[in-house]
Amino acid sequence: MKIFDTLTNTQKNLEFSDKVRIYLCGVTVYDDSHIGHARTIIVFDTLRRFLESKNIQVNLIQNFTDVDDKIIKKANDVGETAQNVSNRYIQSYFNEFDKLNIKRANEYPKATEHIQNMLDLVSNLIKKDIAYVAKNGVYFRVSKFNNYGKLSKKNIDDLESGSRIEIDESKDNPLDFALWKFSDDMPVWDSPWGKGRPGWHIECSAMSIKYLGENFEIHGGGRDLIFPHHENEIAQSESYTGKQFAKIWMHAGMITINGEKMSKSLGNVKTVKHVLENWGPNVIRLFCLSGHYSKPIDYTEDLLKENLIRWRQLETCYYELRLADGEGVFNDIETIVSETKQKFDNALESDFNTSLALTEFFNMVKIINGLAADEKITKNTASITMPVLEEMTEILGLNLEKSTDEEIKSIFELLEKREIYRKNKQFDEADAIRDEISNMGIFLMDHKEKTLWMKKEKIKADF
Repeated sequence: MKIFDTLTNTQKNLEFSDKVRIYLCGVTVYDDSHIGHARTIIVFDTLRRFLESKNIQVNLIQNFTDVDDKIIKKANDVGETAQNVSNRYIQSYFNEFDKLNIKRANEYPKATEHIQNMLDLVSNLIKKDIAYVAKNGVYFRVSKFNNYGKLSKKNIDDLESGSRIEIDESKDNPLDFALWKFSDDMPVWDSPWGKGRPGWHIECSAMSIKYLGENFEIHGGGRDLIFPHHENEIAQSESYTGKQFAKIWMHAGMITINGEKMSKSLGNVKTVKHVLENWGPNVIRLFCLSGHYSKPIDYTEDLLKENLIRWRQLETCYYELRLADGEGVFNDIETIVSETKQKFDNALESDFNTSLALTEFFNMVKIINGLAADEKITKNTASITMPVLEEMTEILGLNLEKSTDEEIKSIFELLEKREIYRKNKQFDEADAIRDEISNMGIFLMDHKEKTLWMKKEKIKADF
């Protein structure tokens, strides 16, 4: 498998020994998560699912930044402690991302639970004279790290203090960044240099090294984290260990809203809660995977509707196969299914091209639905197709509304009773059964010779 590495600007082979270790920068828990967070996490969830489908063990670590100036400001604004604010949004995160069918990470370390790990790392850098104590905190000497800017491709001579660099006259160099910030405002921790709290970047270095070791396979996050966050992670981590930090840096593209950047000032932030209420988890997953992970994707009603149509096609396909009867087999089905799965895998192995993988997947779905329309789906055809369809659906993290054998039997009994009423022109009784079936979330599919049915996910935007 090849993945584009931001550091080397090339596609690199994913090489590992016994497992693939992934550190994914999580959310800062001061507000509701938005669709941009969802895209990044869905991409890495799908990557993990694909690797695990190949019997590759994955150790995925995703942190929570639960101490930050934004959290403290939010706490002061609402009259709560920072811990209460962060805990509330962490619980909100799990409620929403569980609904998005995100597999839980192996660990969710919190910054506040790893202060000592950070202090140890900072102490080491001070001893090496790579960090220094100043008036307002402890800072990393950027000039001491060769090739600073290698991830973001920024030239250190061209970098100047600006909107993304905190100006502090006590620093030796405007580009030096905080490892530890002195403060008397809660929450604070004791340190050898004075009370305060950690800088943003140091937490991810400390936690990734603790849980994954000094050199692991993939470090992930959104493209907005390349500079300064990931750039600074590399500088402090490699200065601490003397080794290469992550083998591959994998970054997901941003989500725009009708061509504009999401921002509170524009009032166009789409929260995960909002998109779930309107579109449901499966359409959101399809939307987030519909473009190449490394490129921006625009959140528009048209693109969401396209993925809603795809989702309905998949629901229909699943139930056509699930309820198939009759003997015989469509001659080309084995070739179609095996070639589709091979193309699907090839797309994901080539820089995780989910857009191409989805194209191959839905080409097969359309073929199956076409066979169903011609009443050519049999038990044998279904037995060949269903396992592969379900395997690809699982990799994509899609969650179909399924039925047990008992449910299928009882629904067909109701349909037979309805048909008898219709033949006897007992239309009120027939309509009552149709209403009963509809109340069960069942939708009928009329064929020339028979009536089948399906369960459909209820999606607000579909009505």
